[in-house]
Amino acid sequence: MLCSYMLLTCPCINQCPSVPQYTRVWLPDAVEAWKPAELTKDYTPGDWALCLQLEDGTVLHSSDCCVFFQNVEHKIDPQTNSLLPLRNPDILVGENDLTALSYLHEPAVLHNLKVRFVESKIIYTYCGIVLVAINPYESIPIYDHDIIHAYSGQNMGDMDPHIFAVAEEAYKQMARDQRNQSIIVSGESGAGKTVSAKYAMRYFATVSGSSSEANVEDRVLASSPIMEAIGNAKTTRNDNSSRFGKYIEIGFDKNHHIIGANMRTYLLEKSRVAFQATEERNYHIFYQLCASSHLPEFKTLQLGNADDFHCTNQGDSPVIEGVDDAKEMCSTRKAFSLLGINETYQMGLFQILSALLHLGNVEVEERSADSSTILPDNSHLMVFCELMGVAYQDMSHWLCHRKLKTATETYVKPLSKVHAVSARDALAKHIYAKLFSWIVDHINEALRSAVKQHSFIGVLDIYGFETFHINSFEQFCINYANEKLQQQFNMHVFKLEQEEYMREEIPWTLIDFYDNHPCINLIEAKMGVLDLLDEECKMPRGSDDTWAQKLYNTFLKKSDLFDKPRMSNKAFIIVHFADKVEYQCEGFLEKNKDTVNEEQIIVLKLSKFDLLLELFSDEEKPAGSLSSRSKMTRPVQAQRDHKKTVGTQFRNSLHLLMETLNGTTPHYVRCIKPNDLKSPFMMDPMRAVQQLRACGVLETIRISAAGFPSRWTYQEFFNRYRVLMKQKDILSDRKQTCRNVLETWVQDQDKYQFGKSKIFFRAGQVAYLEKLRSDKLKKACVRIQKTIRCWLARKRYLRMRQAAITIQKTTRGYQARCLVVFLRRTRAAVIIQKNQRMLVARRRYQQQRSASITMQRLLRAYQARQTYRKLLYEHKVLTIQRWVRGWLARRRCRRSLRAVVYLQSCVRRMAARKELRKLRAEARSVEHFKKLNVGMENKIMQLQRKVDEQHKENRELSERLRTVERSRAAESERLGREVERLRVAEEESRVKADGVPSLLEQLSFLRQELETTRLEKEAVQEEARTYRVDTEKVVSELNENNRLLITEKDNMNQLIQEQSQQIADGMQLESDLCEERDHYQSLLSEYTHLKERHADLKEEMTISMTRFILDEVKQMFYSGVVVVQDAPHQDAVDMSVLLKLQRRVTELEQDKHTLQRHLDKREEAQQDQVKNAEKQRTAGRAELDLEALKRQELESENKRLKTNLAELRQSLATVSNTNPGAKATTSSPGPGSAPYNVLLEQLNSSNEELEVRKEEVLLLRSHLVRQEVLKHNKVGGEEEVVPNGTLIPYLTCYWSTVSSVYVRSTPDYHKLNEDGELWLAYDGLKETNSLLVSQLQVQDRRHEEEVEELREEVLRVREENRQQQQFLSQSLLLPQDARIEASLHHEITRLTSDNLDLMEQQEKQDKMIRKLKKQLKVYVKRAEEYEGIHGQMERVAPGPEPRSPVGITRKERDFQGMLEYQRGDESKLLKSLVLKPRGVAVNFLPGLPAYILFMCLRHADYSNDDQRVSVLLNSTINSIKGVLKRRGDDFETVSFWLANTCRFLHCLKQYSGEEAFVKNNTPRQNEHCLCNFDLSEYRQLLSDLAIQNYQQLVRCMEEALQPMIVPGMLEHENFQGVLGSKPTGLRKRTSSLPGEAVYTVDSILQQLSVFHATLIQHDVDPELIKQVCVQQFYIICSVTLNNLLLRKDMCSWSKGLQIRYNVWQLEEWLEERGLSDCGAKEMLEPLIQAAQLLQVKKKTEEDAQAICTMCSALTTVQIVKVLSLYTPVIEFEERVSMSFIRTIQALLKGRVESPMLLMDVKKIFSVTFPFTHSPLALETIQIPSSLNLGFLTRV
Repeated sequence: MLCSYMLLTCPCINQCPSVPQYTRVWLPDAVEAWKPAELTKDYTPGDWALCLQLEDGTVLHSSDCCVFFQNVEHKIDPQTNSLLPLRNPDILVGENDLTALSYLHEPAVLHNLKVRFVESKIIYTYCGIVLVAINPYESIPIYDHDIIHAYSGQNMGDMDPHIFAVAEEAYKQMARDQRNQSIIVSGESGAGKTVSAKYAMRYFATVSGSSSEANVEDRVLASSPIMEAIGNAKTTRNDNSSRFGKYIEIGFDKNHHIIGANMRTYLLEKSRVAFQATEERNYHIFYQLCASSHLPEFKTLQLGNADDFHCTNQGDSPVIEGVDDAKEMCSTRKAFSLLGINETYQMGLFQILSALLHLGNVEVEERSADSSTILPDNSHLMVFCELMGVAYQDMSHWLCHRKLKTATETYVKPLSKVHAVSARDALAKHIYAKLFSWIVDHINEALRSAVKQHSFIGVLDIYGFETFHINSFEQFCINYANEKLQQQFNMHVFKLEQEEYMREEIPWTLIDFYDNHPCINLIEAKMGVLDLLDEECKMPRGSDDTWAQKLYNTFLKKSDLFDKPRMSNKAFIIVHFADKVEYQCEGFLEKNKDTVNEEQIIVLKLSKFDLLLELFSDEEKPAGSLSSRSKMTRPVQAQRDHKKTVGTQFRNSLHLLMETLNGTTPHYVRCIKPNDLKSPFMMDPMRAVQQLRACGVLETIRISAAGFPSRWTYQEFFNRYRVLMKQKDILSDRKQTCRNVLETWVQDQDKYQFGKSKIFFRAGQVAYLEKLRSDKLKKACVRIQKTIRCWLARKRYLRMRQAAITIQKTTRGYQARCLVVFLRRTRAAVIIQKNQRMLVARRRYQQQRSASITMQRLLRAYQARQTYRKLLYEHKVLTIQRWVRGWLARRRCRRSLRAVVYLQSCVRRMAARKELRKLRAEARSVEHFKKLNVGMENKIMQLQRKVDEQHKENRELSERLRTVERSRAAESERLGREVERLRVAEEESRVKADGVPSLLEQLSFLRQELETTRLEKEAVQEEARTYRVDTEKVVSELNENNRLLITEKDNMNQLIQEQSQQIADGMQLESDLCEERDHYQSLLSEYTHLKERHADLKEEMTISMTRFILDEVKQMFYSGVVVVQDAPHQDAVDMSVLLKLQRRVTELEQDKHTLQRHLDKREEAQQDQVKNAEKQRTAGRAELDLEALKRQELESENKRLKTNLAELRQSLATVSNTNPGAKATTSSPGPGSAPYNVLLEQLNSSNEELEVRKEEVLLLRSHLVRQEVLKHNKVGGEEEVVPNGTLIPYLTCYWSTVSSVYVRSTPDYHKLNEDGELWLAYDGLKETNSLLVSQLQVQDRRHEEEVEELREEVLRVREENRQQQQFLSQSLLLPQDARIEASLHHEITRLTSDNLDLMEQQEKQDKMIRKLKKQLKVYVKRAEEYEGIHGQMERVAPGPEPRSPVGITRKERDFQGMLEYQRGDESKLLKSLVLKPRGVAVNFLPGLPAYILFMCLRHADYSNDDQRVSVLLNSTINSIKGVLKRRGDDFETVSFWLANTCRFLHCLKQYSGEEAFVKNNTPRQNEHCLCNFDLSEYRQLLSDLAIQNYQQLVRCMEEALQPMIVPGMLEHENFQGVLGSKPTGLRKRTSSLPGEAVYTVDSILQQLSVFHATLIQHDVDPELIKQVCVQQFYIICSVTLNNLLLRKDMCSWSKGLQIRYNVWQLEEWLEERGLSDCGAKEMLEPLIQAAQLLQVKKKTEEDAQAICTMCSALTTVQIVKVLSLYTPVIEFEERVSMSFIRTIQALLKGRVESPMLLMDVKKIFSVTFPFTHSPLALETIQIPSSLNLGFLTRV
């Protein structure tokens, strides 16, 4: 065990005391660098060789090994004892991060990259902080916009390695840390640096976008094709190699939007303009020009084929396979135009480039050994001069001559042919360099922004380390730059390691890493290589040879990094960090000087070509004409002497670059060229190892391996290695648990360190832990297998035992059955005998029994007939007795009743006579008569009116009585008939009972009838036979008709087929319609986006103009301050006053806005108060009006009674006048007379009526007082206490009202009190006072009770505060986890108590509501009774009109479902409904705003006002759009207005009058249809608005669901501890970081439930809810599947199980809400199939066919991607072989499908809005007062 532990914890086996057999190692190889092998014998220290066996069976090419049939002996160096590096476990192979490997060394890195690149087709891999990118040499679909959006917002460790992940990390760090960033892309030519840099810039342009200027991101991207055209060329290693270095700074503003860019270039390869090696090309722009020479605008350039020019035909490879230079030329010109370089400048550039092509074809003739010449008619030179606008003679002269200057004179010297050709090439290179710089400057000018740059991200695309067979000045500069970058890289990696250790507070030990500072000093230090080169360039006779000698003399013995080749004196060797490089000194001085003939430049400066002059504008202008060129002054000569060399310029620019990079946070991308053959997905191991060493990847690995390369969080370690723990070892503290486990299993504590949040492991520790885990799982598997095998063996034994028992049972059963058969036969014989004997005896018995029964039947029948006759006789007797006795009793009762009535009448007559005599005696008294007559007039009138009413009622009652009597007579007649019918039926039954004996006679008669019927049956059968014959004839006719029908059926089938064809055509049209709908909605979305963009740009333009004006003012101010320094002090004072006033104006504007908001709030509050007061006054006024109305009715009734009394007196006087002979005492009607009796009856009735009226008045007054007090109680506040100040005014008002009523009736007190009414009023007031006093007492008691409740509440709050403080003090003493649990428990307890209190309050409120409802019913019933009485009074005798039309408010109106508003109120209406929403009112009617708007629209239509209709609809649409723009991120608001928009649209359809929409309307709803305008166009606009609402709703849902989907569906593990996660590298997943929100699938379900509940609450159409659910599940599926396809760590068997469980929960959610048939399940089908694909078997061809059949919803690219990414989490799983993947591709080759890898997350399905009928009647809609729509009037 100790040996195995030492082996697995050491990266090389030479660190172990011994090595066991079967240890896997890496063996060096000359061809493949490293080969896998396995020890065949144990190694012990002292052995001279290792016995190995190769795994692949190939032959090994090594000088240290001997091959014996695949068995190898590796010799060990006795001096170093260096052994072989160990191999990682298979589970760690193919990791995303190389630092996740347990053994970090060169073969492990190379093998991991090879597995990912060759087998998995993955080109990106992390190596700590470095992204390794391998050129695939073919186009792969991983750079689309959907991939960009998938990586946007993700952390670097969450997704698979990608250049987009690095770009996103840089972008996020810039935004988070407010620090500039840099992305350093390096690699040798052909490794893909330019493409990587281009994709990084594309990512920034796509994610950030521009903020102020239009298309800035497009301009940044447009610079790439231009720079590729003028700076890239084909080489032997790369078809699009960058021949210069560039650093692009992409600027961002404070909102992190792109505002501009800037580009810096380094070391352009100018020599390529004049010379190209074989199989190489010049810069692309030259070939693009030649390919476009046929264009009309290029005719003047006199171009031709590229083979015709010397500058483009030297490499003999003018064409790049797959590249069209003509199309590339169009792209270049388009990019020029996009960057603001107009056509004139473009043609100027092309003109100069064409001139360079012609210049290269200029032939120089040799005139002598030291001189040369150019023929006078050289066509190419003539074209060059014509294009450049220079003189032919001057240019031809100075191409073959040069001017030499001494201290005293200047003379012209001819050049030899070689020097003349060199001068020609130097001129071409110089012009091209100037042109290149000019283009770069103009690109920077086009990308420069006026907005201040807040931060930037730099992208450095620079050449990697280069070493060729011949290395010159260019390779020296390139390798020098790489030395500087490597130094910066090493320091940065070292710094990050140190920061990580310090952050985790673990002991820091110095890590030894390669420091290339001596090499850099050798090159750039004082008197270094570059200084010696510059010094030699200044020497008059300096040469490459002398410079080489100086190098030898200076560095050969002083520096170990400098060396001299053995066989050469013109070369030197420098030991770089990557390799030794031999440089040839030839050409170093010339390239460093970069000289060009000045006279040639002067000739060019005299050109008439403006662009050419602009190129050389930065150089010194000539002092005179061409004839006076020799008179140049010394300053010009001194300036030329002090011109910086190329080496110095490059060193300075490199220092500036390093300063920039050191001021930023760097991100590294190392590009690797896999092979030199440019073959796709093929890796040359030797070339890869060489580049890995050169680019610093192995140095990163070495630094990581020197410390603690493997790092785990405690939770991840616990989840992974929980199998190593026992249940008792698991503690609540994960950190302590992990510490105990490691101390148990790893004895050497130096192999790990415990940080604050992570555990750090030395190299090899993870492999050791994995081995322990694997051994533990293997033991568990063995135990499981043992148990299962035992169970299987026992099951087999039990099955065999059961079989033996079954056989025995069957045999014994057969024997038993045989015995049973014998016994059964014996018993059957006995039974047969028994039955036979029994049958004989039974027959005899039955005969005797039948005879006895016959005799008994006859005797019993006779006895029964005798008994029946006797009972019938007795029944008749009893009936007669009953009727007679009843008649006698009734007669006695009637006699007694008459006697009692007569006796009563006699007694009452005697009493009446006594009373009459008494009344006559009283009537004879005059005083008594006068006393009776007091107030009788009015009462008599009232009585007369009552008499009339009674007469009328009597007439009505008599009429009703007659009607009732008639109906009763008819009913009695009907009942009599019914009684008669029953009597007849009784007689018939009696007769039938008597006729029973005659039934026997009828039986015999029926027998005779039966015989007759038999005869008739035979006759009928004969008729049936005849009928059968006739039927057969009819059947034949029917068959004929059937054939005709079959013919018609065939015709109908043909017609049906034609109709089915038409239906199919209709379905095709429907599909076309769906596509057209999708296209229309997408165009509508784009239109909306562009419209919003246009509005934003307008706002930005306004803001920018304002800023510009302010900047101008500030500039003027500052310029005025600076320039006008002598101005008087008054000007400065005025300017300061102006600035103060401006600030004051700004403050006043802010105060104005604040006051305006306060004013609006106060106005709204005042409006609410006024409305409440109006309601209260209206209620009080209604009560007072009701009381006044009743008083007026009583007064009118009194007046009518007085009138009746006067008429009665007059009638009495008339009677007295008609009897002149009577006595004087009889002038007044005496007792017993008819007038007296009438008067007496009226008095009695009037007294009764008066008592009733008094009671009603008292009840009304008390009810009025009670209502007023209750009203003041409600107004007084929540305490329901009437304030002292509100009761006094009410009493005053009440007394004034009462006094005014009684005073207003008559001013005479005696007349007022003539019937005692004043005393009654006084009694009523006393009762009212007593009622008020009692109510005041009740209120005082209530007040005291409420004060006591408040005191108790204060005490309760104090107690709660004390408990909270005690809980906080206790919780602070607890640990973190216990504190959280305690706080949660406390919060749950508090919430539970609060919920109980709220439930009690709710029950009390419910009781109160029920009580108030009952009171309301009572009041409504009283009001209805009063209205009935009032209506009856008005019909009898209409009185005077009341003062206020109270009756109108109480009468129910018949509304027409319209709302009237004034012109110009649209803004107020929309402000209340749309623009200023006060939240979504849950208690409001769903769709209330839509109904209100439609009712307003109906009134405008009813008024036939087209302008109001148009204004209302347009304003509504614009207001809803404004709300969506401002609050578009609020799901509730968007869903609310989606529901209202749809309801408004449905209302327009329902009331349009169209037959398709009004068929379900009620007649009343059809009356409300629009009558004047056709609003179909506005319906389309509302439909478009609803589509926009729906799309905004989808975006809201996507924004809410996006952060939950990946953690909930993929990352969260519901079955934790089952399999655990694999080891990871430095790029930890963010889900493992503490302090972040953890989302699960329950979070997604809760969010979906919130969405669904909100839609249901707002009454969204059910069909629309289904479409929303489909969109939601598509978002979940697409985001999950896209992340699954981009994350290698998620493609495993266990993750497939997790996904299927989560999908099942989503389906259950659909089932619970009844949405299983909406189509949302089908949206999850791709995800389900992907999860199944992770779990199915993937080995044989049958498995491949099953996968192809199963994965119908996945594309071929997705299936292959999942299979390629499939990663085993445990070693018992197997990877998918490449042969199986190729089989899948072959089987799916015929599929027609999309080539896209990812699903479109932003896809929004087309939405439809099916018409939904509303049964709601418009006239029943009530407008809540909270909407402040009092200006609307219901019509």
